[in-house]
Amino acid sequence: MIYSMTGYGKGSAENGKIKVDAEVKSVNGRYLDIALKLPSSLMSRELELRELIKSKINRGKLSVVIQMKNNGYGEEPFTINKERLKNYIDQIKSLKKTAKIAEKIKLEHLLANKEIFETTGAELSEEEFGTIKSALYISLTELHKMKLNEGKELSKDLKKRIGIIQTKLDEIEKESASSVKEYYEKLKEKVKLLVEDSKFDNDRLEMELAIIADKADITEECVRLRSHLKFFIDSLEKDSDPGRKMNFLCQEMNRETNTISSKTISTSITHNTVLIKEEIEKIREQIQNIE
Repeated sequence: MIYSMTGYGKGSAENGKIKVDAEVKSVNGRYLDIALKLPSSLMSRELELRELIKSKINRGKLSVVIQMKNNGYGEEPFTINKERLKNYIDQIKSLKKTAKIAEKIKLEHLLANKEIFETTGAELSEEEFGTIKSALYISLTELHKMKLNEGKELSKDLKKRIGIIQTKLDEIEKESASSVKEYYEKLKEKVKLLVEDSKFDNDRLEMELAIIADKADITEECVRLRSHLKFFIDSLEKDSDPGRKMNFLCQEMNRETNTISSKTISTSITHNTVLIKEEIEKIREQIQNIE
């Protein structure tokens, strides 16, 4: 079963001292990219939280926000670092003077700098950190469920498009046998109109025409394309990490379709190859959503 890279999860946990809310958002990404927003008291445990996330998620761009309240009533207590505040005010004054700005320093200008605030809470106990991990785990579990449901819908769409390609390939193979024979007969008639020499070797003519007509045969390409379609479905249903493999198979399907289009002399087959390439492109777009 495949998983989408797009999803959302939220989890909460609490004990007698703290209440924790964790929120996870995931969008498409080539690799695993985690943006983690934490209370300052959790900064020293960031690496452990990242490892927990990595154990559950393989790919995608994640935005993770963890909020913590004491006893479920108030935000984490903080104080103002007066030295940082003084330096910040001095920098603003210097900037005003350099830029010749007359505007007064307002409270919102100071509040915009989060560096002047410091938390005063004691170091988290293992019990409290366990509560934080529980909230994060719940949010990741909810994210996982949503990614799975999105993956099921992706799988349905991909199978539908593979089915369309298979139908078009059936039509191509049916048309191919008659088109090559028709091509051979047309070549033969044209040569007869151009060559009037009775001494012309008819057997040699037949052989040369057969070679030319054989170059328009697309049987091998159709067989390979059908094989790629089969491997694609197998990967979709059985592989644990099918994204990269399916992307490669799309490249090969596109290659075979281009060859069929270039070799055929049938307008109907050419039209079907265009439709197949459209479906392959849609499949490639959808694959980018797979974890």
